[in-house]
Amino acid sequence: MSEKQYTFIDLFAGIGGFHLAMHANGAKCVFASEWDKFARQTYEANFYSLAPEVFDKGLFAGDINKVTLSSIPDFDILCAGFPCQPFSSAGLKKGFEDTRGTLFFRIAEIVKNKVETGYPPKVLFLENVKGLLNHDKGRTFGTICSILDDLGYKISYKVLNAKNFGVPQNRERIFIVAWRNDSLVLDFHFPLGLTDTQQPILKEEDMMLVAKTKLGDILFPNVDEKYTISERLYAGHLRRKRDHQKKGNGFGFSLFSENSPYTSTISARYYKDGSEILIEQKGNRPRKLHPIEAAKLQGFPIGSGFDIVVSDTQAYKQFGNSVAVPVVTAIASQIFEQLLKDR
Repeated sequence: MSEKQYTFIDLFAGIGGFHLAMHANGAKCVFASEWDKFARQTYEANFYSLAPEVFDKGLFAGDINKVTLSSIPDFDILCAGFPCQPFSSAGLKKGFEDTRGTLFFRIAEIVKNKVETGYPPKVLFLENVKGLLNHDKGRTFGTICSILDDLGYKISYKVLNAKNFGVPQNRERIFIVAWRNDSLVLDFHFPLGLTDTQQPILKEEDMMLVAKTKLGDILFPNVDEKYTISERLYAGHLRRKRDHQKKGNGFGFSLFSENSPYTSTISARYYKDGSEILIEQKGNRPRKLHPIEAAKLQGFPIGSGFDIVVSDTQAYKQFGNSVAVPVVTAIASQIFEQLLKDR
């Protein structure tokens, strides 16, 4: 990085996927928020050494709705993976007030406050489920775009898949990058994937260069027997699978091997029965992912900068809820490249 260190805030921070991405690009966290107590434990255990003042000065908030806007330090970039919630459709004009009571409204309030106090964030970096685009017949996304426009930002967005960024997981998410209208950025180019040498792919026609993934690369050869699913659970999975097949719809569970290029999407529900991603075992019933494998499926650097400090159940929830780290890191790299040009 050159002389100025960019700063960011990490909203709905979860376990810090955005924090890892921003830190990898030389930025410094000045404020974070996360209400889940177990996610907070993981976040503090992993990021205290990178941003001690956030924790020491009470800048790691719980409920973002209870934070006084003026207590949030000025920052360059706002990061947030926010929940997809319906907006009120009472108002005819899709605007700020229609989102009151949602977590997006809180993001907009924070930005509005900074704009009004003369320190508007340079960039807003947001993530959501792919369904946000069509949620409420497209009205939710339209409202978000119109509010960001009213606040003085121009939007770029793209649906990206983690499997194109070196992790063996089919996970599509929408990413929004919004720049101040007075910035020189005319058209932000999202990375579409990464090559074997971690170079960003910026053009559709170069996608044949995308790094190939294989599930075996992140699997342990042997794991504790406790991760093998019980006979009863397996029998239930098989029965549901047969029922689904008779009705002509999808399978009841998803089985993968070390040769699979990627898995289905891991979710926060994974801790329940693991049925969305089960791993074949020769001569035995399938098994769930080990929590470290779940972490690697999301690109977390376990053992080299990131540790699991909670129970297996909480770890599955946390990684299932998280962003895929290599995707946000690659987008962040493009953001910083543009910021440096924009000076």
